[in-house]
Amino acid sequence: MSGGATARSDVSSGRTIRYARLAFFCALAALLLSAIPRGVAEAQSNTAGEYEVKAAFLYNFAKFIEWPESSFPDPQSPLTICVLGSDPFGRTLDDALQGKMIGNRPVTLERFKNPAQARQCHIAFVSSSEARRLPEIQDQLRGASVLLVGESDGFAEAGGVLQFVLQDNRVRFVINTDAAQRADLKVSSKLLALAEVIHDPPGGKHN
Repeated sequence: MSGGATARSDVSSGRTIRYARLAFFCALAALLLSAIPRGVAEAQSNTAGEYEVKAAFLYNFAKFIEWPESSFPDPQSPLTICVLGSDPFGRTLDDALQGKMIGNRPVTLERFKNPAQARQCHIAFVSSSEARRLPEIQDQLRGASVLLVGESDGFAEAGGVLQFVLQDNRVRFVINTDAAQRADLKVSSKLLALAEVIHDPPGGKHN
């Protein structure tokens, strides 16, 4: 094979790999967004649309997280998503989770004010009203495998596992893999591929 033909083959192979990767990420993003009503993903700047997107993400995150077996009494035990503090979702989260399943597990929704109550949750959305209490919440949940999700600035850097951020009027997310490891949670590489991955800051209290 001539040098020119080899070069063309290499270019073609490179394009095929790039297209395959693009198709993979598009398919994964579509799966994460599968519960979002049509048009919401393209218009996330308004508050209602933003929280519809976040509600859908909270449910879909559970498909890419592995909890230790001890987190569930039996194979049919529900997977519980909680809101801790003031609820910004209204009925949106109830509607998004109604009748939903993760494998053989029904998804249930709880709302709590007391951080200690969140030990029974698998995913706990920490409202912005509770942002200043994050150290207390972490202390109360120490040893529990709870996926702490928030939307306050610096939430993931301060030790939360997953933080929603708005970029160009779209909901994105940041994952602190060190915080996930402390909670004994295994995060799928597919989810990490769509996130901004961070670690605890050097010298932070969690190290």
